[in-house]
Amino acid sequence: MPRLPRHAAEYLLEGLGLGLFMIAAVGAATLLEHPASPLRAQLDDPLLRRVLMGLAMGATSIALVYSPMGARSGGHFNPATTATFYRLGRVAGADLAGYAVAQVLGGLAGLAAARLAFAPWIADPAVRYVATSPGPSGEALAFAAETAMTFVLMSVVLRVSNHPRWSGYTGVAAGVLVALYITVEAPLSGMSLNPARSLGPALATGELDRFWIYLAAPPIGMLAAAELYVRTLGLTHVFCAKLHHHSHARCIFHCRFDALKGLVGRPGDF
Repeated sequence: MPRLPRHAAEYLLEGLGLGLFMIAAVGAATLLEHPASPLRAQLDDPLLRRVLMGLAMGATSIALVYSPMGARSGGHFNPATTATFYRLGRVAGADLAGYAVAQVLGGLAGLAAARLAFAPWIADPAVRYVATSPGPSGEALAFAAETAMTFVLMSVVLRVSNHPRWSGYTGVAAGVLVALYITVEAPLSGMSLNPARSLGPALATGELDRFWIYLAAPPIGMLAAAELYVRTLGLTHVFCAKLHHHSHARCIFHCRFDALKGLVGRPGDF
């Protein structure tokens, strides 16, 4: 049977995961930023609100990666991540296409559901459909920041997920970075990391002229991180495309995770 029908469940779960992320993002932004929110009235400091937003979305990211859906699909929820693992030889071309389509549709569906659940607050300028937009420093800095963030994120994911002792903490490491980025970097680019996350809000706000930043920067940053990793450690040190492999869920990728488990306790664990 062709890959697309056989792996439809994984594609569906990838879309569902990003959809839930979008709903959580809109809910947290509404509570923390909308002028009518009682919580917003108690929090005048924008840095404190970003800390809380970062904690909420970092925790959401971690929960999704370690959930049954993340364990089954691999927990990418981002076409730039899937494309990077395709470049590393761990994702088949058909699965890259299936994942990317599902992620985009999931992001759009999640925002549509959030629009229904949080109307009319979602359209308020303080929430603005959780759109990712360049800050006052401009588009060039936003592009550079998105590229740098995704470079660091994928570098960490590759180092941790391919380490025999620490692979089980990949989702935690990624979630901590998401929380940190929202706290520190959001004023520069809006903090996207993910074209499928930014597309729906760009459509809703009519800011498609700046969507190119969030379409181009994440894959550039992640692919650059993958290139450095391969040049440093070699392609054989990429064992699978899953962010969380410590479960009994099936793996549809070109997987060598058993070989990674066999390295635990050996001298020079990398």
